[in-house]
Amino acid sequence: MSRQELFRRMRKSYFFVIGATLVLIIVLVALFSHYIAPHDPIKSNLAKRLLPPQGLSGGWSGNVMGTDPLGQDILSRLMVGSRVSLQISFSVVIITAVVGTALGIVAGYFGGIVDTVIMRFSDIQVSIPPIVLAIAVMSVLGNSTFNLIMVLVFTRWVQYARIVRSNVMMIRNTEFIHASIVLGSSKIRLMFTQIFPNVLTSLIIVISQEFGRTILTESSLSFLGLGVPPPAPSWGVMIADGREYLSTAPWVVIVPAVMLMFTVLAFNFLGDGVRDILDPKNKN
Repeated sequence: MSRQELFRRMRKSYFFVIGATLVLIIVLVALFSHYIAPHDPIKSNLAKRLLPPQGLSGGWSGNVMGTDPLGQDILSRLMVGSRVSLQISFSVVIITAVVGTALGIVAGYFGGIVDTVIMRFSDIQVSIPPIVLAIAVMSVLGNSTFNLIMVLVFTRWVQYARIVRSNVMMIRNTEFIHASIVLGSSKIRLMFTQIFPNVLTSLIIVISQEFGRTILTESSLSFLGLGVPPPAPSWGVMIADGREYLSTAPWVVIVPAVMLMFTVLAFNFLGDGVRDILDPKNKN
């Protein structure tokens, strides 16, 4: 696909334009959250607990979205919490993409016992719901950001491996692969210089769609008390802490829940847009 055609498809895809714009805003807020947050996100002030949203009536230094049960500013915690969620999501997606792609290429290219071992292990893992497996492992290992990242990697590498494996099995018997073998290319060089570029499109689509799912899973574990340890702000923790006040101070739950919804929706839009742009059948 030419560069002009790529840019044309980007402009024509409403999903991509909306998703990319929202994701860019979210990423910029996360990167500069410590500089633009109006208050200290972990500083408590019981004299200001459960204040309703003030909007901009009190200026940027006021409590724009209200305060939580500990008197912490919700907007500040949302901003810093976005940084925590994105750091975890990017780490998980990058590691799982590397691990899953490597295993998928090895399984698809060599086949035989190697493919059987990797695929049977993935079958076992797929038979267990990822969130249940993550809860079980986090309950044993305990709360820490490192443990959370490793658990999410362990539960999400399978789909990368399966998609890459299926693409490799279609490519490995093509003429250009046989020509490379005849010319003396080693298996490692063949897998990562000839085969990998041909599965990159499918891999990019999966990666773009995984960010939102990973953020949602991290928030779910944090909601259950098995995610990011306190005092670091997390959207899941904010929702969990505010559920007791849903009838008296609904903004404590609604604000982080809406932020989580829009973030996941933005990444889903971006993923759908990338899929439409890279789809060779799309001529519009």
